[in-house]
Amino acid sequence: MKKVALILFTIVALLGCSENYSNGERVGLVTQFSETGLFFKSWEGHLNMTQTGMNSSTPFDFSVDNDRKDIYPHVIPILDSAALNGWKVRLHYHQTHGWNWFRNRGETNHFIDSVQILDKNPIASALGGNNQHSTGCKESKSDTIYLGTRDTIYLVLQKNPKE
Repeated sequence: MKKVALILFTIVALLGCSENYSNGERVGLVTQFSETGLFFKSWEGHLNMTQTGMNSSTPFDFSVDNDRKDIYPHVIPILDSAALNGWKVRLHYHQTHGWNWFRNRGETNHFIDSVQILDKNPIASALGGNNQHSTGCKESKSDTIYLGTRDTIYLVLQKNPKE
């Protein structure tokens, strides 16, 4: 009986974190992106999703899969710049089903496969400018990365009193 329980437990443990339970995309602004972990370092992020220009109240937490070192040089700099500069991005992800007991792959079950920059200047787009960028994970080196601080701009519109 103990052997059967041990075999059953081993099968469940091995199949616990199966790959590609679901695939999808999320669009929004990356508000947090950092490397975390005590023993297993992983990149974790938080996306405020947008729907028709407005933020959704449902956040989306994601991880960059530690088992996919091939996407690190492409995804991590783009996500870091998006969090720093307030870029609107589309995240392509896959979700795993089961337990990630040791958190060796990441803290969440949503793992990023690629990133697409949708808008590098959301303020100009909101004011009617056309500043759409559509680059994938392999962003060209000629594409400008805007560095600096992000600030809130308030516009006050008043009627001309002389009219």
